[in-house]
Amino acid sequence: MSVEEQLQDVRGKITKAAQEAGREPDSISLVAVSKTFDAEHIRPTIAKGQSVFGENRVQEAQGKWPDLKAETPDLELHLIGPLQSNKAADAVALFDVIETVDREKIARALAEEAKRQGRSIRFYIQVNTGLEPQKAGIAPDDVGSFVALCRDELAMHVEGLMCIPPVDENPGPHFALLAKLAEENGLSKLSMGMSGDFETAIGFGATSVRVGSAIFGTR
Repeated sequence: MSVEEQLQDVRGKITKAAQEAGREPDSISLVAVSKTFDAEHIRPTIAKGQSVFGENRVQEAQGKWPDLKAETPDLELHLIGPLQSNKAADAVALFDVIETVDREKIARALAEEAKRQGRSIRFYIQVNTGLEPQKAGIAPDDVGSFVALCRDELAMHVEGLMCIPPVDENPGPHFALLAKLAEENGLSKLSMGMSGDFETAIGFGATSVRVGSAIFGTR
């Protein structure tokens, strides 16, 4: 299938999963993950009305998104990969949403840059639901205190929580845990679910799903 056909297929699956969960399909945002794909691969999806995209690396995104955003000003760009504090200024300048806030140092750097640049960035806190040592994210037990730090002390616009479940486990319990943590902390947004499990995530309340290979193909 073409990229346009695959996009339409994913949209259909989102609609079906939402209806099966008794939810409105419009309540779920599709973040098309365009990492490693160039502007020529991305433009056909923009032409089909896709307006929200995700990138993993600041430097790669800088090479293609300023031009794409100039062409289509209402595009929304999410950073969904790990961020080093020395890239905070560049990330704040380019991205509209940063989903991978996962430690105090980066939270302080982002809050300072957002204030300095006068940008109203929306943030998600990444939670390491599987407590995997190689993976970024706040431990579930620390979410409450970290949300308080970001939201109250640093005055960040914390919109929700994000997770990436362990690849070898049933994602359902991880999605359920993230939903519980969000509710406990008064957060309404849940970024969870990727190409292999986004329909499951919708059943557990995902408000945005991050889908790459199911749209753009294998990298």
